[in-house]
Amino acid sequence: MPSPNQPAPFTADDYRARMARAAESAAEAGLAGVLVAPGPDLVHLTGYRPVNTERLTLLVLRAGEDPVLVVPTLEAPDAEQAVGSPALTLRDWTDGKDPYAVAAPLLDADGRFGISDNAWAMHLLGLQQILPGTSYVSLTEALPMLRAVKDAAELERLAAAGAAADATYEEILKVRFSGRKETDVAADLAALLKQFGHSQVDFTVVGSGPNGANPHHEAGDRTIERGDMVVLDFGGLKHGYGSDTSRTVHVGEPTAEEQRVHDIVREAQEAGCRGVRPGIACQEIDRAARAVITEFGYGERFIHRTGHGIGVTTHEPPYMIEGEEQLLVPGMCFSVEPGIYLPGRFGVRIEDIVTVTEDGGRRLNTTARELAVVE
Repeated sequence: MPSPNQPAPFTADDYRARMARAAESAAEAGLAGVLVAPGPDLVHLTGYRPVNTERLTLLVLRAGEDPVLVVPTLEAPDAEQAVGSPALTLRDWTDGKDPYAVAAPLLDADGRFGISDNAWAMHLLGLQQILPGTSYVSLTEALPMLRAVKDAAELERLAAAGAAADATYEEILKVRFSGRKETDVAADLAALLKQFGHSQVDFTVVGSGPNGANPHHEAGDRTIERGDMVVLDFGGLKHGYGSDTSRTVHVGEPTAEEQRVHDIVREAQEAGCRGVRPGIACQEIDRAARAVITEFGYGERFIHRTGHGIGVTTHEPPYMIEGEEQLLVPGMCFSVEPGIYLPGRFGVRIEDIVTVTEDGGRRLNTTARELAVVE
């Protein structure tokens, strides 16, 4: 039995079902199949996490056919140890042989295939050379919902990651900000994420004062001062699933304007979260949050999308942005993170991960969204 702090592991049957759904979804989209290179798609579908190198590793999924994983012979023992390996067939190839000749018989010579976004160009070109009648489309374009809808076990992991990020925020409020460098606070965030169970820290944004007006500011050597607004955005992976949360704090008491801008962002974030429910388009979440900021005259200072999906990576489809008409369905998880950025002065962002339920949405981050005052 797993410990209370350790979720039940995924099984070969879990991965078998995921691969079958992917193959069926490809057929429904008019594709001959799905080709999966090392990366998050392969981890999600098989539990196998090889290094992505010049040697071809490729999962081939086709409706009505058994899944096949093409691997270098020297890596076959590792592939056999993957949890999902009993649900597929391994085809290995040795150095000095043509790996594309091994893969080619598994593909329809005139088929159109969805292929992982992060597949190496040399591998795609190798397939095209040996099978000139084939064509390819990125999985994000062809099957944007491939990893978007989470099952109960995945939601459990995402909730645990969110809770760990929340615990990290609660602790960071206790540290001193003024007189320390942004990199010092970023190091505190990373250490806390690890302390609360993250195996991987992906980012620790600490944007103080004018640096907060850059949404993806890399923590630098700027010394944080009293009177600074500080944007905190941090996350990574726990139990293989992502966390991502943002809060904005103030060193000492804020000015009336700083408080007002923060209140506007908080209201916009609330509007975005409140709008989550099955059956509406992703773009409606962006519209709901953006309308509030625009109403208060800061529309041009909200310079990024309202949200992104999250799962085995901290950023994945779908995206909460104007023009995205994908409908929300129960089990989808994504961020709601509006912001206002005033160049040369300060920025504000508030972010929670939200999952779509049968009749609305549920936040996976629950820490206070009011402007916290730190020392």
